[in-house]
Amino acid sequence: MFQTDPPLPLNKTLPTMYDLPSEDPDEEELDPTVHPRPAWETLPTMYDLPSEDPEEPGLPDEFHDFQPQLLRETCQPPNYPKEEMFIGTDLNLYYDSRHSLWHKRPDWFLVLGVARAQQQQEMRWSYVVWQEGIAPFLVVELLSPGTEAEDLGQTLRSANKPPTKWQAYEQYMRIPYYIVFDRYQNHLRVFQLTGTRYQAVEQKEPKLWFPELELGLGVWQGKYQETEGLWLRWYDAVGDWIPTNQERAEQESQRAEQESQRAEQERQRSERLAERLLELGIDPADL
Repeated sequence: MFQTDPPLPLNKTLPTMYDLPSEDPDEEELDPTVHPRPAWETLPTMYDLPSEDPEEPGLPDEFHDFQPQLLRETCQPPNYPKEEMFIGTDLNLYYDSRHSLWHKRPDWFLVLGVARAQQQQEMRWSYVVWQEGIAPFLVVELLSPGTEAEDLGQTLRSANKPPTKWQAYEQYMRIPYYIVFDRYQNHLRVFQLTGTRYQAVEQKEPKLWFPELELGLGVWQGKYQETEGLWLRWYDAVGDWIPTNQERAEQESQRAEQESQRAEQERQRSERLAERLLELGIDPADL
């Protein structure tokens, strides 16, 4: 996994684009003899970089809205507290400090070992790898007819153009797992970084266990957001699907109702016992 110096605290004292040298870092690398300041003082941060992509064709459809929510709700690794992982959904991911405007916008990605925002003003505008110091552990792309070729690495990089998604994930960030889900064909593909290249992981069924997370990811047939269909969802070590927020609320409600019923049954049993003792001439208060 890509890792550099520990990430800097995210606050408004970070350098802005106006503190940077006038040279364009996309044209040539900064000469450390001319610019002796540490890299983090000269590189743009998330406050300097665009948080939206003007080339994106409008807002995501409903599936691209609901599916990442389900992944977020059910991604609960038992070995990673929520405070030590970051989940990004349709968020700009900046990955090359030499070409600071290059970015990809994954449908969903997971980063381990970074702090989540504790205050609203600390929430990330984008995810900047050179600022955070840690690249994502896992990326999920949801196939659409118009994006399939690039998502699966079937397009070639054009001259003087940024790398494709596949190349950025594989060669630049070296993300350990790349997952592609085609809901139309019910086809889940998992690619694992082996050496310097992604290799397809063989699957007997549309699911895969991730020992680093102590969780598995698979295709679930069910209803989410009142919509029946095929969904990506995390499961635990015994194969049970991790409950959603609504399912947890329903389970808590059922447990509370069961406790109430047991308490009522105990009360009725005690009353019957007291009545029987009185019939026998025994005052229950004397017991």
